[in-house]
Amino acid sequence: MEANEEKKGIKTIKKRKIGGILFGVCLLIALTVKRVPTGYVGVVYNMNGGVDGEILTQGWHMVLPTKKVTTYSIGIEQSYLTEADKGDSKKDESFSTPTSDGKSLTVDLEFSYRFDETKVAETFTKFKGRSGEEVKNTFIKPKMIAWTQEITAKYPVTDVFGDKRQELNEALDIYLKAKFEPYGIIIDTVNFTNISTDEETQSAIQKKVTAQQELELEQIEAQTAKIKAEKEKQVALIEAEKNKETALIQAEQAKIKAEGEAEAKKIAAEAEAQANRKIAESLTPELIEKIKYEAWDGKLPTVQGSGMPIIDIGQ
Repeated sequence: MEANEEKKGIKTIKKRKIGGILFGVCLLIALTVKRVPTGYVGVVYNMNGGVDGEILTQGWHMVLPTKKVTTYSIGIEQSYLTEADKGDSKKDESFSTPTSDGKSLTVDLEFSYRFDETKVAETFTKFKGRSGEEVKNTFIKPKMIAWTQEITAKYPVTDVFGDKRQELNEALDIYLKAKFEPYGIIIDTVNFTNISTDEETQSAIQKKVTAQQELELEQIEAQTAKIKAEKEKQVALIEAEKNKETALIQAEQAKIKAEGEAEAKKIAAEAEAQANRKIAESLTPELIEKIKYEAWDGKLPTVQGSGMPIIDIGQ
């Protein structure tokens, strides 16, 4: 019996040892294995200070217990500064921003960003080991507000609510990308989702917009009338040119006809003259006398009247 009990005790001790070893292994694994989520990279640093220099990609990695891993998103992250409870904007994060004419705007903003994978070690150092999420909340969002205010301060309120709205958004996009780039933060997109102001300013803007629209309408109508008049003028000029060409054609045709008729008369006259010449050339004195003789009826001329005698030589 004692031998059996001794054997059982030894087995129990062995089981406890194996269990302790397994527990230690599991604890070691838990302390040394780190997982970097999809779309993130991890910066490895020593707990006693300093970046280790190793950048971990997504997946599981063995890391010594004396080292830690801080993760940064290299995939696009969407963020909001809005009045509504939207995305990571859990409370009213809309903010006020000035204009160049001293008015105040209340704006909602949404933006997308990511950390530059090639600069995460520098980012880690710049922000003293803070994680990407901490950097967003303590740096990116506050700077979004401050740098947006610098841009809107260059535009009068009428431009913000007028035809310069798109220009303002583009200027903000360019400005923020340049400002965040040195920190290893890439801004992909940024947009105003809402811009509002006080009722008095809004009313004044509406009056100006209405007046501007009326002026533009008058200008459009004047331009339309000008175009119509110009068109009518062109039509009249074309018609006049057409009539002029027709008159020239008719005059040319009349000239050609007159020249033709004159030429025909000339030809007829020349033919008649030529015929007369031929007749004249054929009338010899003998022939003339012969014609006279043949035409004489044999009667002598008769004298009429008592004064100056009139000699009738007949037919």
